[in-house]
Amino acid sequence: MLLALLALMLLNAGGLQSLQIMTLITALPFAVIMVLFSISLMKALIIDQNYYDSTFSVTTIPWSGESWKERLKKMVNFKSKSAINDFIDSHVEPALTELKAEFDSNGINAMIQKYDEPLRIEISISHDTVDNFVYGIKCHRKLVAEYFRQERNLPDVEHQKTYFPKTYFGDGREGYDVKYFTKNELISDVLKHYDRFLEIVSQKDNELFISNNDED
Repeated sequence: MLLALLALMLLNAGGLQSLQIMTLITALPFAVIMVLFSISLMKALIIDQNYYDSTFSVTTIPWSGESWKERLKKMVNFKSKSAINDFIDSHVEPALTELKAEFDSNGINAMIQKYDEPLRIEISISHDTVDNFVYGIKCHRKLVAEYFRQERNLPDVEHQKTYFPKTYFGDGREGYDVKYFTKNELISDVLKHYDRFLEIVSQKDNELFISNNDED
């Protein structure tokens, strides 16, 4: 109401030009706010992109060629659900247990949790002001294409469903197959992701991604 009255007075006093000047003056603070908002949005998008670009390729463990016969055997044998569950029990769990003990000896309180259906196990480190570090491996199902099953010079696949141990992370990044990893390579893989985690949360530019778990 007041703005309408003021506009009417300006029209009577100075015509359309005075009204245009008043409109520009009134809109100027909002224009500044929108510019600052756009700059902040661009910075946030750049940080967001850099955050998710800070990742590893599927093969995080360089392979020297050692035990190549065993690796070839694993490549041409598609696993059942029970075989992957056994891998998690016999390889992954001992690796995470040994790593947890070493974390504890270095003053870092790590926790191991195991779940069923599908079987998965994870090691996590809780924090007060940043998101928790989580590295897990689960029994993951995939479907095999029909043409693959019918091809003669490809590995035999008995069923359309096959399984593999797949990693997952606390920040939701896509995981990968770790069926070729030895116990020490699994430990090394966790430590590489933990090193990445420390690097990210220690950077001042990534403060936008720091969340207080107590407020969740």
